Amino acid sequence: MKGGAIRVDAHQHFWQIGRGDYGWLTPELEVLYRDYVPEDLLPLLAQQQIDATILVQAAPTLAETEYLLRLAEQHTQIAGVVGWVDFASPGAVADIQRLARHPKLVGLRPMLQDIADTDWMLRAELHPAYEAMTEAGLVFDALVTPRHLPSLLQLLRRYPELRVVIDHAAKPQIRDAAFQPWAEQMAQLAAETQACCKLSGLVTEAGERWSVADLQPYVDHLLQTFGSERLLWGSDWPVCLLAADYAQWRQASEQLLEGVEDTDGIFGLNAARVYGVGGG
Repeated sequence: MKGGAIRVDAHQHFWQIGRGDYGWLTPELEVLYRDYVPEDLLPLLAQQQIDATILVQAAPTLAETEYLLRLAEQHTQIAGVVGWVDFASPGAVADIQRLARHPKLVGLRPMLQDIADTDWMLRAELHPAYEAMTEAGLVFDALVTPRHLPSLLQLLRRYPELRVVIDHAAKPQIRDAAFQPWAEQMAQLAAETQACCKLSGLVTEAGERWSVADLQPYVDHLLQTFGSERLLWGSDWPVCLLAADYAQWRQASEQLLEGVEDTDGIFGLNAARVYGVGGG
């Protein structure tokens, strides 16, 4: 990477279990079942020469989004926050407009992977929320799995002006070596929309015994379809700890992208541009 290029971790989390709104976070998750706060991450960022991060919601509450924005006010390394709003609420537009006034609110993320209805994102009552997001210039972080990809394509055809980033490459089932139909559907999204994609969360989908070789076909496909200018590197810390520590994932990412002519975009400039932070 060029010495002067900004380095951005496009996807990380903080949480304090005592806040009580993380329904998915249970003792069975072991390493994750503890508080993770800025003081835990800042030394890792320094070690890996990461300049800034995008802090992403982990609870479906406005209270958590406001908590994350307070953390962003206290730590300059947090360049932006992707928060949460109940898109189906009658108050969604007012909530979006209010939160968007905060200079560090850069996007919103419904927790689509946890909603039983695969087509929920297409419901008519969500239209005002998408319109308000577009008007505010916020990024829609798509927390989807392969089952959601046809619906996501429909959504992006419906709202071509909505800025979208697909989280964790839509969570391909790497541990089962399942490549299709994920690969074909991601290629279609890349070709027909302006969506970007996060190069994050892959080690978790591969499982504890992952190898770079396991991940390489998926990363190569993302490079071939989205191109290096539409991929954003993220750690997914601390969730990544289920399979790798911060340094291990960063090192693996360098190996996975070996031979790519210019990785400055993937490792920071693209996130800075897409989220409108830090001089990208």
